Amino acid sequence: MQDYRNLQPEELAVDHSFRLWKLSKDPDAGNFWINWLSQNPDKQDLIDKASHLLDKVFETFDEISDEEVTNEIDRLSAVLEKTEEKYSSRRLIFRPEWYRAAASIIMILGLGWWMSNKYSASKQNNLLYNQIISQIKEPLLKATNDTDRPKLVSLEDGSTVLLQPKSSISYPQTFKGEKREVFLSGEAFFEVAKNPDQPFYVYANNLVTKVLGTSFIISAFENDKDVKVAVKTGKVSVFALTDENLETQQADNKLGAMVLTPNQQIVFSTGNLRLTRSLIADPELQDLPIQKQSFDFKATPIKDVFEALEKSYGVKILFDAETMKDCYLTASLSDEPLFEKVDLICRTINARYEQLDASIIIYSKGCTYQNEKSE
Repeated sequence: MQDYRNLQPEELAVDHSFRLWKLSKDPDAGNFWINWLSQNPDKQDLIDKASHLLDKVFETFDEISDEEVTNEIDRLSAVLEKTEEKYSSRRLIFRPEWYRAAASIIMILGLGWWMSNKYSASKQNNLLYNQIISQIKEPLLKATNDTDRPKLVSLEDGSTVLLQPKSSISYPQTFKGEKREVFLSGEAFFEVAKNPDQPFYVYANNLVTKVLGTSFIISAFENDKDVKVAVKTGKVSVFALTDENLETQQADNKLGAMVLTPNQQIVFSTGNLRLTRSLIADPELQDLPIQKQSFDFKATPIKDVFEALEKSYGVKILFDAETMKDCYLTASLSDEPLFEKVDLICRTINARYEQLDASIIIYSKGCTYQNEKSE
């Protein structure tokens, strides 16, 4: 029996039994597929995509000329019946076995047309992508993580990006104009500095994420069919990269399209530009320590505070533990980028900091009382 579990939607769409079920409403085929789906409920998405593909193919029948079908049938006739007298294509069409062959040919031609359009759409998206980049006057910098650990990237507006292995991000040295725009390939956790007057846009594999200031993760590896966006704090809006969406969603500084709130995620199918929203359920999206950390501190020794930041962001924080042994922090830090967190902590305990290479150095004369974050 055919192993349908390992088929791609395009392969399932040309399967004879599947087409009998979807197109001819054949009862035997219907019983088989209903039973198969009950035994393989995790393949509902495969069924849906193959069904969608069939619908798209048969919408394109007018694009396939009779001449194309006739030529394919004649060619198939010559290959399979070399010793048989050649029939006219008109007569062959009414033979049952050739009717099935013709249906397969039409399906293949239709799939070819659909794949061609899919390629054209992809090409159009690339043109849009390049057009957006060309409008950025600042030269783009590129950070790539070739290590096996997360890498922290600091942007000039105070936003931070925790870039995962095998990922890269391109961004301007300074954000000018009405938008802050970056370009992601792979996976990253963003903590965006709040600036309602200058929305932050992330372009990743034909999906656009727009935020005013919040924390979220995007997984958009180039070879993956789906793009995932999950929100930790605040709100983000997401939309497919199309001319129409760019015009409407960039028209103002408000969040539109599909809006996500904390603990929600979307899965974006790059094949059919479909957005599916749900609650976060995939453990893989919660593997980053920074996403699990609440950053709620109550009379917490400053040593423990800095250790939590080091673990979550993968940075080294250097400070004099003996001098600061009497420093404590009571504060609730949420979606502030790393350096905003550090700045708030330092102002609370009367210290200062500076960034040196991949480290943060804290300067303090010590604390003589328990400090709390001022309201």
